[in-house]
Amino acid sequence: MSRIVTERKDVIATLAETFREHGYDGTSLSLITEKTGLGKGSLYHFFPGGKEEMAEAVLADISAWFRAHIFDALREGEDPVEAIEAMFASVDSYFRQGRRLCLMGVIAASGAHDRFARELNGYFTDWRTELAATLERAGAPAAECSALAEEIVGGIQGALILARSLEDPAAFGRVLSRLKARCSMAPAS
Repeated sequence: MSRIVTERKDVIATLAETFREHGYDGTSLSLITEKTGLGKGSLYHFFPGGKEEMAEAVLADISAWFRAHIFDALREGEDPVEAIEAMFASVDSYFRQGRRLCLMGVIAASGAHDRFARELNGYFTDWRTELAATLERAGAPAAECSALAEEIVGGIQGALILARSLEDPAAFGRVLSRLKARCSMAPAS
């Protein structure tokens, strides 16, 4: 049965979880109608470009969340150490303590990578860049900040896959703790 949705933004969260669970290639229009409760006509009204436009809207929504809660918070945080701590807390919360995959990572590892390369590149580049700058402000040796930021972002992504593969969400928390410890070892004396 179709449901009434008055705005495009009302369906973004459901689309995100559908793409997250089934991947871009594994998500069909019939699966989208089933998960959202919307008919094809309503979906095409909100997303005339079809599934690709739906995925673009979802990726834009995720990027906006990360910009506000992670990237801008890292850049604008008065205390860089607190900003990094807040990043880890926000990441843990967003990924539901390892129970939620990163849709950017899911798409990056799929055949749809090239179709969404701009969005993916922006997300991962911005995260690595803002974290590296914040690590430097926190006192980490400048020559090591980019590599450490890359290690942390890559570690978070890998931890999500590990937690899912092992069916052990706690693995995500354990890896986050070790990555956080790497940040505390980074500042120069």
